[in-house]
Amino acid sequence: MEMEMKDELGVTVERLAAAASLLEQAVERLAQRQNAFVEDAEASISRIVATVDAHREAELEEKLAAAELKIAELQARGGMAAPAAGRKTLPTAMTSLLAKQGVTVDSLEAGSLDAALVSLSLEQRIAVKSQLIRAGLLG
Repeated sequence: MEMEMKDELGVTVERLAAAASLLEQAVERLAQRQNAFVEDAEASISRIVATVDAHREAELEEKLAAAELKIAELQARGGMAAPAAGRKTLPTAMTSLLAKQGVTVDSLEAGSLDAALVSLSLEQRIAVKSQLIRAGLLG
């Protein structure tokens, strides 16, 4: 009888060991799946971010090209050659915006203007330069 109990106990221990081994294998597979899922998710997010960035960059390039085209058309029509008919001074808001960027109207140079306006958005830079051109301060 005692021998039977030892055999049954031995069989039970073996079964428990086998079950523990199977559980360890299952945990390893789950960890591998989770790691693969995380890697796939990170790759997908990176692709989405890159697509959004590329789309925004393309939008800005299109706007810049359109603005440059419009400026070229205006120059070709002679709109830039006659500032005498337009305003000779800058609006107060424009003067203060330039002053905040460290540019004074009497010391206006193309290089310093571009450097001062680099922190502004594309649309703001175009607006500033348009005002300067209208005032006859930028050629």
